[in-house]
Amino acid sequence: MLSKPIEEIKQELGNFYGTEQWHRYSPLFHNVMLTDGAKYIAETCGAYWLMDVISSHLPSVRKTDSYFAIAQLVKGKKGAKFKLVPDIPCDDHEVFAKQTIEYTDFPLDEIKFYVSYDGENWVILLPSEY
Repeated sequence: MLSKPIEEIKQELGNFYGTEQWHRYSPLFHNVMLTDGAKYIAETCGAYWLMDVISSHLPSVRKTDSYFAIAQLVKGKKGAKFKLVPDIPCDDHEVFAKQTIEYTDFPLDEIKFYVSYDGENWVILLPSEY
């Protein structure tokens, strides 16, 4: 259930630049942190499940010098498509992970997160917080 109207959520997303703190959100994913903006999406949109989807696919990210990926959810008629891709793809078909979500009530048509590894923790953040 949405805690705010969709237009208000979209408007408030523009307020996230940088973050004041990282939030540990799940004992299942002890090395995954959320920024203020990612936590806002999880709480406001009832989307902690999306943070779980992202976190569950992080082991498939190849350990390269960049330790950086892009997570994207795009809604369809009932469900959604999720993908986790490198920040600079080597070719158009390179994908770390894909998942079909059969049903979702996620309020936004699409959302993108950056996912960065700091050597100890993965951090999920909005692009505007980078």
